[in-house]
Amino acid sequence: MSQNSTYHHGDLRAACLRAARELLEEDGSAALSLRAVARRAGVSATAPYRHYADREALVSAVAAEGYRELAEDLSAAHPAPATPADLAAVAVAYVRFALEHPAMFRAMFAEPCDPTSEERVAATEAISAYVRGIVRDAFPGTDDTEALATSVWALVHGLAFLHLDGKLDSSTPEAVDRQVRTSVFALFAASPAIRSAAAAG
Repeated sequence: MSQNSTYHHGDLRAACLRAARELLEEDGSAALSLRAVARRAGVSATAPYRHYADREALVSAVAAEGYRELAEDLSAAHPAPATPADLAAVAVAYVRFALEHPAMFRAMFAEPCDPTSEERVAATEAISAYVRGIVRDAFPGTDDTEALATSVWALVHGLAFLHLDGKLDSSTPEAVDRQVRTSVFALFAASPAIRSAAAAG
């Protein structure tokens, strides 16, 4: 793509994000740099700096896109989860997203990002609020929604990375679904005993 054709589309920022995502998917985060993005987008080496101060700012913008797409997938799995089965469906969608977009998922959670990126902060807060809402509805009467939401997210997020890293069977979608659902239902089964133990302690 030439510089003129990129600017003809009128959105340098979008062109840089597309280029960054292509590089991520092809070669992982090691290939991601502002210079490489400029080459892929067909613009001058300095053009991306109009929107991104450095690599962390670029990664933050890519991550924000990922968080929004993840939120859409979770909502599509179940818009208002309130039962163990609902939560399991959302958990499966989370792990599937990681397996379908491994480079993006790692960029979202394992790459240094710009902590001042308002776009990224807003996108991550939307995911956090969604998880808190799930916990509030699926675990009625819990004394500490925030702590339980962290625990649920940690469980599902851990399952995602265990599958990504080959520690759990991801050979078929059915194997992934079974492992994730079993883990979520185990959490629900254990929750009354956990509450009793916490109250006793």
